[in-house]
Amino acid sequence: MLPRIDAIKQQRLKAGATQKKLADMTGVSTSMINQIESGRTKPSYDTARKIFDALAKLEDSSDPHRAGDFCSKDMIILNPDRTLHEAIERMNEHSISQIPIFDDDSRVVGVITEDGIVKRITDAGEHSLKSTKLGEAMEPAPPIVDYNTPARALVPLIRYSKCIMVSKKSKIIGIITASDTLRMVE
Repeated sequence: MLPRIDAIKQQRLKAGATQKKLADMTGVSTSMINQIESGRTKPSYDTARKIFDALAKLEDSSDPHRAGDFCSKDMIILNPDRTLHEAIERMNEHSISQIPIFDDDSRVVGVITEDGIVKRITDAGEHSLKSTKLGEAMEPAPPIVDYNTPARALVPLIRYSKCIMVSKKSKIIGIITASDTLRMVE
């Protein structure tokens, strides 16, 4: 499914391309690009697909930074069999607000966050910290992106997740947190 046709002009401008450059990339005339952007004509599916493919290439080339450039490779991780108490100790020791949870096969299975711990304390009380296993209290696994994912794609993801895991050749190699994305924006 393609994006909306009326988004072409906005995407082209965001990528910093002229109508002529987009026309050259797609084999469509500059006049046709102008007519499509102004709403005077509707492109065929094939033409629209060519235009959106070209816009995607422009967008990728306009952002030289990748997820792998910003991820922290020194991850603090825990196993689901560890306790909330141990998670709190690690968070305090390393000044972090979330810890990914990995199973014995080195797969990320969840994440424990400060918010999740506070909620657990509110619901079950402090006495449960030393007995509650992370597997019982963890939130769903965070999204995983490829090492080469354009950096601009990370900001919307971090809004809905406490962290993002970064993989390279199907192996998790790093983590991106909200503070990492702030550093990226600078």
